Amino acid sequence: MLFSRRKLLGSACLTLLASASHSEETDGFVLLEARPGAVPLLPAPGPATKIWGFNGQTPGPALRVKLGQEMRVRFVNRLDQPTSLHWRGMRLPNAIDGAAGLVQKALAPGESRDLRFTPPDAGTFFVQPLIQPHSGEQLGRGIYAAVIVDEANPVPVDDDLVLLLDDWRLDASAQIVGDFDNPADALRQGRFGAVTGVNGKAGAAAQIYPPGARLRLRLINAANARIMRLTFEGGAPTIIALDGQPCDALAAQGGNVPLGPGARCDVLLDLPRLEGQKVRLILRGETELPDSTVLEIATRGALRPAGAPVANPPPNPLLPAEIRLAKAKRVDVVIEGGWRKGMPAGFKPQGDELRKIWKINGHASSGLDGPPLFSVKKGTPVSLALANKTLFELSIFVQGHVMRLLHDLDDGWDPYWRDSVIVPEQATKHIAFVADNPGKWLLGGAVQEHFANGMAGWFEVT
Repeated sequence: MLFSRRKLLGSACLTLLASASHSEETDGFVLLEARPGAVPLLPAPGPATKIWGFNGQTPGPALRVKLGQEMRVRFVNRLDQPTSLHWRGMRLPNAIDGAAGLVQKALAPGESRDLRFTPPDAGTFFVQPLIQPHSGEQLGRGIYAAVIVDEANPVPVDDDLVLLLDDWRLDASAQIVGDFDNPADALRQGRFGAVTGVNGKAGAAAQIYPPGARLRLRLINAANARIMRLTFEGGAPTIIALDGQPCDALAAQGGNVPLGPGARCDVLLDLPRLEGQKVRLILRGETELPDSTVLEIATRGALRPAGAPVANPPPNPLLPAEIRLAKAKRVDVVIEGGWRKGMPAGFKPQGDELRKIWKINGHASSGLDGPPLFSVKKGTPVSLALANKTLFELSIFVQGHVMRLLHDLDDGWDPYWRDSVIVPEQATKHIAFVADNPGKWLLGGAVQEHFANGMAGWFEVT
């Protein structure tokens, strides 16, 4: 049986990902209660894993509205530490963005806060904690959820699957290892886990669809640190959106999709037109970690009619058609620190020393102190040179805005918008955006262990 969009809300969102509709209060607010819970992360008969999550589950319930519809969220903190919510990639007013200590007060244990806003853009987004220095532990224990804002006229597909990809560091009893200030992680690529999976389940999610079906996969990297390199084996993947913004339809080169922490990618996947075929989504291994399959789709049933060629989604009319680089405010953002050659093998910084192991423009910051990296008037084009002087590949985010990645040869920019970019070790990448969202905004490392230990700063739009 084929899935219509109406049936989607009762199928994929309830089998692969819980819907927020079950958490709605009588006054129309969706309840997000950050609290401890226990989930069957590993297959039976493995023990339940103790986690923190929205409503005691991980991922939390998916928040889904149509473009133009108001989102109402009641956020309650049942943790024993303060927290805050950041709506990754959503171009919201500064006071709602969630940077605790910079634009709003943190939510103390036992407190609640009502949030009401209307998302300006359709797309795939991500809600996560944003509070120094607790974000890494809260995210790593499972506090996150998908946010979907449906287009007025969605791309026609047979099903629409939301896939939050994560890795977990577990001990022999399947419990989360609590070394969230591990100096070895902070000095290098961040906290990796050997157990991978999707939507709060270890291993590969298994699905069955008719041959020739067209699926929309909303891929979200929910890991603390891993820059995920995803590969499709079988099928024909076409990228139609990155970090919540539509882009010209482009084939995934070699079937590969790279995603930094918190990054998102919407892929249209045309399944093979023969029955009994399989398509796999594989997370490529890192160093000592092997490849792992996170999604396996088998074809079964009657052949679907051939779909129309994938058309370019309409561009977001709220974003500029061009960025006037000749008039841009140009800023160098030099990132240094982390482990370096010649550093003693037993070097294990603690406390304040740990918090200062990464630097932006010579300054280690929580993103809450010191002067802004730059300040501009609303409407000013900005061009940033992100210079990675470290030995590690980095993912750098910019809040409140979306940006273009400029070509290395200075002959244009990539045909898509991003809210973060991957910068190879010992390399410089240039980005540009129009500073059109007033307020104070964070800029820093998307890897939680980098962000908490000095790789943070802020800028101001007046």
